[in-house]
Amino acid sequence: MAADTRPGRVVGVVLAAGAGTRMGRPKALVRRPDGRPWVDLAVAALLDGGCDAVVVVLGAASREARALVPERPAVRTVVAADWERGPSASLLTGLVAAAEDPDVTAVLVTLVDLPGLPAGAVRRVLDDRGRVAADRASLRRAVHGGRPGHPVLIGRDHWDALRESLGSAAGEDRGAGHWLRSAGTRPVECSDLWDGADQDRAGVGVT
Repeated sequence: MAADTRPGRVVGVVLAAGAGTRMGRPKALVRRPDGRPWVDLAVAALLDGGCDAVVVVLGAASREARALVPERPAVRTVVAADWERGPSASLLTGLVAAAEDPDVTAVLVTLVDLPGLPAGAVRRVLDDRGRVAADRASLRRAVHGGRPGHPVLIGRDHWDALRESLGSAAGEDRGAGHWLRSAGTRPVECSDLWDGADQDRAGVGVT
């Protein structure tokens, strides 16, 4: 049987569960100097860039963080019960939530500590040479000068293999990076849109 390559619904997944040890507080609670929460920025970038819905994965300080998630019909929150295990647990939780809808053909994953993520980068990763093509076989990620970054588009055909890899993670949890490299993820250069830098530490530009 031929693979189903029809474009379908794409769910954006924001990983926002960590304790933010280097930041000094959970990153899901961080705001820009103008008061806008990082989690709100991430949700807006994903929806404005073409995602049909967004799942925000919370963990540390989930009660306080949930209050910062924008109340929009297309947005929901889930809590990674074992968030302390690392990013693999958060991503697994996001995949489970997305899989509840059989019409979802792909997830587009980003991190909450990328407040500079523009909707244009989301659109570019979703776009396949001039057309939106987020089908079940999609596997693309943003790169910046060749450096792997976010967002990452993962079609549904890859979810079982990814879940198996994440579930067997041992030692220091690096999330999906190793699996993405071995799976042959196609790079999408986005350095002309932004620098792709995450913000791990408190400092200029955060409150």
